[in-house]
Amino acid sequence: MKLATLSEHEIIFTLIALALLLFFAFLFGTGLEKIKGPRVVGEILGGMFFGASFLYIFAPKFVSSIFLAYPEEGKVLNIFYQLGLIFLMFLSGYNTDIRLDRSNIKTIGLVFAGATILPMLGSIPFFGLFQEAYIGSVRNVASYRIVFAIGVAITSIPVISKIFFDMGIMNTKFANTVLTVSTFQDLVLWVLLNVATRIAQSGEVKLSEMILVVAVTLGVFAVIVLISRRVREIRREIPTNVFYTLCFAVLLLVSALLYLAGINIMYSAFIVGYLVKAVFGTQETTKKRMGYLEHFCFSFFIPIYFALVGIQLNVVHDFSWLRFLIFFAIAFGLEFAGTFLLLLPARLRMNTKLNFAITMNARGGPGIVLATVAYSYNIISIEFFTVLILTTMVSSMIAGYWLRIQQKKSSTVFEEL
Repeated sequence: MKLATLSEHEIIFTLIALALLLFFAFLFGTGLEKIKGPRVVGEILGGMFFGASFLYIFAPKFVSSIFLAYPEEGKVLNIFYQLGLIFLMFLSGYNTDIRLDRSNIKTIGLVFAGATILPMLGSIPFFGLFQEAYIGSVRNVASYRIVFAIGVAITSIPVISKIFFDMGIMNTKFANTVLTVSTFQDLVLWVLLNVATRIAQSGEVKLSEMILVVAVTLGVFAVIVLISRRVREIRREIPTNVFYTLCFAVLLLVSALLYLAGINIMYSAFIVGYLVKAVFGTQETTKKRMGYLEHFCFSFFIPIYFALVGIQLNVVHDFSWLRFLIFFAIAFGLEFAGTFLLLLPARLRMNTKLNFAITMNARGGPGIVLATVAYSYNIISIEFFTVLILTTMVSSMIAGYWLRIQQKKSSTVFEEL
């Protein structure tokens, strides 16, 4: 069996494209960190530098000669995009501590309802306001409305995890609560997105398919949580190369198999990370190994992932800044108001309630996945695609700045709820 391969010319230009994306993601990310912004937004801006929002306008032939050097280059680069997303979610899963006990279950329930159910219901009156400009070529109103509601309510596990990583608060009670809520929220929203894509494809909802998707998604999560509580940690020392090989093999295989079952790749990778934590534990040796993996992924795969998101944005053509500002105000306002209002009766500090209301607005990675999937199925227009991604960037910026300000005021603000 002989496998097809890229030519030397194609390999060279692929490496040049990756090097430029990585360098400019580093450059813009570092620059944004200097002004206390989320590094992830800078990495997206690094990719935007080469796209139709900037350099491509002035030097289209130059940009095309690098990033469109041969017909299949986009698909090759997309492999790095997917690997970056998978590793980010895998590391987030390992570093997440999902605990539903009496001390935080009420807070999780209130934040979930306030950040998911209320914003989606609140978005209903605004469907028609944007429909003509935002609906896709299939002209399926039901699918468009589902995507619109998801776009208002969604919260990012990848981006908010990156912010928590950068700030050094990943394992605090506040961070664990946000990520736990986001996990349950994604269970609901990815199921809804699957419904939207199936409606767009067939024009109707097949109840049997929907029940299967819901059952598999919820069932896998329940099984993983059960395993994490019951399994005994492996205490026997495992060679480093064997540890990494097992982790990578299980990560890629499970992500692929669960995708075939209708579960999104990023969610599958998050589950595998959580499972690795349950099996191998948080012993010093394991923590060091995962730390080395974090350093490598946050230096290579993950910046390339966010840069590739940025290079696809176009805020010059087929775009209305006025509609974007109105949509952003609606989305941010509904998410903030829903979360804050439901937390009012809770026995939390006022600044903690504000922290939840603003942090749950960071849409990031899931917002980007929502936009790309909906656009690929022609559920939404190119303008709404750009609006959703810009909304994730601005909301993540606001959340990042806000959390850093709160950390500066009190170094223990995220330790206790």
